[in-house]
Amino acid sequence: MKSLARDGQKDQELLDGAADLLASAGTALLEARKRNGLTQKALSEKTGIAQADISRLENGCSNPSLRTLQRLAAGIGLRVQLSLVPAAEDSEE
Repeated sequence: MKSLARDGQKDQELLDGAADLLASAGTALLEARKRNGLTQKALSEKTGIAQADISRLENGCSNPSLRTLQRLAAGIGLRVQLSLVPAAEDSEE
């Protein structure tokens, strides 16, 4: 039973981490869009992604695909870069 609880906790940690990652991506896109003097509407027109979808992403209220992130980044003059890094040692295992 303890193993199931630990697995559930790890699942929740992964979900929390994914939510943090998406929120960070939304914030990064918002800041980059503003630095480049683009409105959501202008970015929408450049990328073909609905302005409402851009707004939801920037506010951390959506779960965009990697392709959507790539299209938005390209519209701002950026590229998406993902990194896999070693996990910290878990002292409970």
